[in-house]
Amino acid sequence: MNSDTLKGNWEQVKGHVQKKWGELTNDEIDQINGSRKILAGKIQEKYGRAQEDAEREIDDFEKTY
Repeated sequence: MNSDTLKGNWEQVKGHVQKKWGELTNDEIDQINGSRKILAGKIQEKYGRAQEDAEREIDDFEKTY
């Protein structure tokens, strides 16, 4: 799954995103709206991850969907 696919399938994927990163609120999930960059920023903010680590987590997540 690439960034375009994430955005295109956001309605189907966002529940899985919230399950994976449970500290994200519904409002934050709505703000992300399929944007990989915003998702990475929210992961960094909520979990204290470095940008590279957040990107790696998203890469791993995308491989499952």
